Amino acid sequence: MGMSINPSKALIALVGLVCITVLLAVGKIQTSEGVPILTMIIGYSIGNGINALRGTENTGIINKKKDPK
Repeated sequence: MGMSINPSKALIALVGLVCITVLLAVGKIQTSEGVPILTMIIGYSIGNGINALRGTENTGIINKKKDPK
C-alpha cells in the first residue's frame, strides 16, 4: 500500500513556510515570532505523515492510498 499526498494542504504548508522564511530574511518579523510558526507548520506536516504510516485516519497532507475496489 502506497502513500497519497493531499496537494492543496501540501501547497498551503509550503506557501506558509516560504512566506514566514522570507519575512524572517528581510527582517519584517522577529525570530521569536517566526520560528514558532515554522515549527508549527513543520510539526503538523510531520505528524500527519506519521499518522499516515501508522494507518491512523486523518485528513492530513500525506495519507495512505485507498485500495481501488
